[in-house]
Amino acid sequence: MTCTLILMRHAKSDWNLATLDDHDRPLNARGREGATAMGNWLRAQGHAPDAALVSSAARTVETFGRLGFDVPATITRDLYLQGSDVMLDLLRKATAPTVLMLGHNPGIGEMAWQLCAKRPAHLRFADYPTCATLVVRFDVDRWNDIGWHKGQPMDFAIPSDVI
Repeated sequence: MTCTLILMRHAKSDWNLATLDDHDRPLNARGREGATAMGNWLRAQGHAPDAALVSSAARTVETFGRLGFDVPATITRDLYLQGSDVMLDLLRKATAPTVLMLGHNPGIGEMAWQLCAKRPAHLRFADYPTCATLVVRFDVDRWNDIGWHKGQPMDFAIPSDVI
């Protein structure tokens, strides 16, 4: 068996509401379009999650909704602006074979960098822009057995690649 992670940063958020708390910021029009496009790209590539772990921030919840996957989702503040070690601990508790994890930089980008045995050649992988999506596979039977630099990248894209 293998475990597959779809690691995604939230889509572009709306900064026009200056008084809004960061946790409550929604997506802007470009972000809504990007999230929908990335969901379509994932399906076209044959990457569909069985479950999702989603930060409770408005922009990540909205990104998840626009992807169009009808799978069980755990919406948790434990992913809000967390570092890669905390995110890895949360992922290790997963039970579904393919998990979508949706969160924020810098943690998501750090996690992507540390999970891959070999980094994707994409020019934007290092800065992990909004809605960047990595699909990485682990040759393990359960999530608890994954570790840093053990994942094999299968795909990586950003919205401008697929729109």
